[in-house]
Amino acid sequence: MRLIVMGQQAFGKDCLAKLLETGTDEVVAVYCEPDKGDKVDPIKEFALEKGLPVHQPAHFNDAADLETLASYDADLMIMAFVNVFVPEAARDTPKLGSICFHPSLLPLHRGPSAVNWPIIMGSSKSGFSWFYPSDGLDEGDSLLQWECDIDPDDTVIDLYFKKIYPVAVDSVLQVCDLFRAGNPPRIVPDESQATYERRCTAKHAKIDWNKPVGQVYDLIRGTNPAPGAWTTLNGEQVQVYDCKRVAGDGISSRIMDISDDGVTVQCVGGRIRIERVRPAGSGKIPAAEWAAQAGLAVKMELGS
Repeated sequence: MRLIVMGQQAFGKDCLAKLLETGTDEVVAVYCEPDKGDKVDPIKEFALEKGLPVHQPAHFNDAADLETLASYDADLMIMAFVNVFVPEAARDTPKLGSICFHPSLLPLHRGPSAVNWPIIMGSSKSGFSWFYPSDGLDEGDSLLQWECDIDPDDTVIDLYFKKIYPVAVDSVLQVCDLFRAGNPPRIVPDESQATYERRCTAKHAKIDWNKPVGQVYDLIRGTNPAPGAWTTLNGEQVQVYDCKRVAGDGISSRIMDISDDGVTVQCVGGRIRIERVRPAGSGKIPAAEWAAQAGLAVKMELGS
């Protein structure tokens, strides 16, 4: 088949590399979003190294962009991590249409932070979907889905980069196989189960130490490494990254212990041992080092 690969960043690049490595199908063009300053997108850099034509339209409203897309006479467009809205006229230009990747079990967690929210919400399952995109946000039937467990201590790094990412990159070959074989599957979503979440930002990542310990722990690991959970000490912000959930009772938001292992803070029904932080104006450091620098003491309160 003749393929157009549309994507960005490492995932787009690695999907492109996987397709070129096998050589079963011909990649005729690569599309990615416009450059941001001097920063070159990895998929663009890789595609140019391989001698592939690269296009970077900010949208597909111009007839010239659609004509260029059509000129490649593609069979299928593979959309691997796409932020630019692609209208129906562009999606339907290839003979078999387009297929898009999303890192959740659609219709759950439609939206831009689909890896963060399942962890933050305490879910035990996640995965990815390749779906037939429409004009709606991550809406459409799915071609295939893959499911994995979210373990109790998984962070975003564990879930996405260690579990979802490598399998998803390999699955781009299965996507092509299903189309090449003819009559590719269509899994109709149960819209009653659909959820939409907005982008997870710093305002969602503020820690409330007076919440149940499970909710606090899920928030910290579901925002690690980005956008980074945060709290305050004497009005100054500090981001919280690696931590452990530990047993213990006491008054919420108080520091209960300081050791070489970290700073232990009381929540409702348990404690969080903070192990790595980023104080304002600093890089990431061990929590014990932060405690010494900030003059932390047992019974002090965080979030103040």
